Parts: sequence; structure tokens; C-alpha cells
Amino acid sequence: MNLLDENIPLDQRDLLRAWGIHCRVVGQDIAQLSIGDDNIVVLLQHLKQPTFFTRDEDFFERELCHPGYGLFWLDVAPEEAALFVRRVLRHPRFATKASRLGIVARAHHDGLQFWQRNRAARQRAVWSDNW
Repeated sequence: MNLLDENIPLDQRDLLRAWGIHCRVVGQDIAQLSIGDDNIVVLLQHLKQPTFFTRDEDFFERELCHPGYGLFWLDVAPEEAALFVRRVLRHPRFATKASRLGIVARAHHDGLQFWQRNRAARQRAVWSDNW
């Protein structure tokens, strides 16, 4: 399940859906509006293998790596959120749900920085041409 934080504009959700990318929105489809960050982490742990996309940099913490979800901070302008969700989902390193589990990442114009569960060092990935 692709899950968008409430801080991602709804027009970006609509664009993703137009591209055939199914996603749900926190505060609209799942949970209540204005759910706190701590409660989002608990929610992610109770959902079935979600990939969570947010524009909140507070989620870019190594300690949030968990085998049951993937977490991606979109460090881009609000109107670029859908494009970067699609880029993440099409990136060879993150193209499957299984490859996103246990990951906490920052997606930005220069590529991705990410922590992976059970790995001490932060890793990097460049954007592929397949987006």
C-alpha cells in the first residue's frame, strides 16, 4: 500500500491516480486528520507493509527503520510530490514493496539518501532514467 501523508496536496494524489498509481491518504482514507507523528509510526506498524510518503523531514531518522514499512521523505516542492513518488516507485533499488521495507529515505533532486534496517551507514542512490 502506498500511503501519502496529509501534507501532500490532494492534486498530487489525483495525479498519481491518473498515472495508475494507487495510493491512500492519511486523514482521509486512513486514520484521522491531523494525526500526530508518533501515531503515524504506530499506524505504519499496524498496516500491511505500507510505503509512506511525507514532506515532513522529522521522519528522516535512522531509528524509524522498521521491517514492516518503508518511509520516504520527499524533500521537494509540494507540486513535485507526485513526480517524486513515481520516481521512487520506479527506481530499480525501490521498485518492489519488499525492497522498500526497512528503509527510511530522503528523496530529492540529487538522488536518494537512505538508511536500511540492520545497516549502520547511510547509503545513496542516484536516479535512474526509467521515470
